[in-house]
Amino acid sequence: MPVTPRYIIEPQRAVEVIHSTDVLVVGSGPGGLAAALAAARSGVAVTLVERFGCFGGNITVVGVEGFAWYRHEKTVEAGGIGWEFEERAKAMGAAAPESQSLSYELDSEGFKLVADRLVEEAGIHAMLHRQFVAPIMEGDAIIGIIVESKAGREAILAQRVIDATGDADIATRAGAAVFKTPVEDMQAASVMFHLAGVDKSAFMAGVKADPQTYGDWSTGEWKIETSGKEDQMFSPFLSKPFAQAIEQGLIPKHLNTIAGTWGVPHDSGELTYMNLIHLAGCDGTDPDSLTRFEIEGRRQSMLAIEALKRFQPGCETARLRNFGMSIGIRDTRKIDAVYNMTEADARHQGRFEDTIGIYPEFIDGYGVLILPTTGRYMQIPYRSMLPKGVRNLLVAGRAIGGDKIAHAATRNMACCAVAGQGAGVAAALSVKTGAELGGISMPEVQAELQRQGVRIH
Repeated sequence: MPVTPRYIIEPQRAVEVIHSTDVLVVGSGPGGLAAALAAARSGVAVTLVERFGCFGGNITVVGVEGFAWYRHEKTVEAGGIGWEFEERAKAMGAAAPESQSLSYELDSEGFKLVADRLVEEAGIHAMLHRQFVAPIMEGDAIIGIIVESKAGREAILAQRVIDATGDADIATRAGAAVFKTPVEDMQAASVMFHLAGVDKSAFMAGVKADPQTYGDWSTGEWKIETSGKEDQMFSPFLSKPFAQAIEQGLIPKHLNTIAGTWGVPHDSGELTYMNLIHLAGCDGTDPDSLTRFEIEGRRQSMLAIEALKRFQPGCETARLRNFGMSIGIRDTRKIDAVYNMTEADARHQGRFEDTIGIYPEFIDGYGVLILPTTGRYMQIPYRSMLPKGVRNLLVAGRAIGGDKIAHAATRNMACCAVAGQGAGVAAALSVKTGAELGGISMPEVQAELQRQGVRIH
């Protein structure tokens, strides 16, 4: 019986260079989309590569519609492209008032069209349906990437590259130093789904009869640290239907993590952004793990829907409308940046000379929930996007450098947009001036960000 070799040697091959650009952004989630728009608006040629068939990432692919659900009366906003996402979505009929805050919830399907429009208006060269597979390096400098698609293996060259993959894929394969959270400590992954067939009036009557607060999050398997001011605030939280389902044997006892929030009940009978499924132990960098948890997440979602039909007023005739296109990952790799943000920065209003934007005092993750109701905020330092050991590369989105509690703040979509816009402007000015990314003039970067409507201080 022949022994199957553990490795094969691929033959050497020539890969066609199909495109070249000034700034190449890989990944089009809130961070990557903001980066591409900011760079293009700064006056350079920009290419945006995305593995799926739409832009928007966590918003459109995963179905996370609560872009700024932290917003309250005294929340200080960063402005810029993150704010524009909401305003454009509202103008295009792709947003609805959010249930627990002063923000608008983005419609995951409608935002695909919003993103299309923004990309087209900015003159960005869009390249959907292409998967990053390898960096192209000259010494310690990245000069492009290899992608795979239905067209085969292709090369794209660029003067500057922004890694907005979420998992620091490019930085990792280019040899930058990265940290990966141990799987047992990673924040849980989630499969999002949306319902149809909900009686809005009956559902809201049930919510009003038994209103839930953020203090109710500390039930069952969850123990949530707050600042205290959050505990009595209304939260669109559901847990009792699933506890009843466990008591009656509809849901297995070990699935006591099924609980969470709902988004917006629509007059049409839709109840969107059901954030109820929490999958501990899912490694977003391991395709076998992703396969297992995608399937498990859908299974648990159907159990949750059955529990809602039986025990939640207004959901008696509810049915699944759709799942997100992909599982939602909160936590994998982060770069070891020139500056790694700290818990103290997130909790105590960190201030930096190289600020590229601000983010309100919102921490959500690792058992901590703090909402920005007092006007406090931190600044995001440019250095947190600069990986060590690789030139011509910036990292935007949830993979920027920082410890656990800093990540619980910066991983959020609106903060990813802040970092992305800063990265896009910096990359563009680096191209225009010929300066290294590590030596760029911060006053020039900050001036351009302010011209684009960003609050940096």
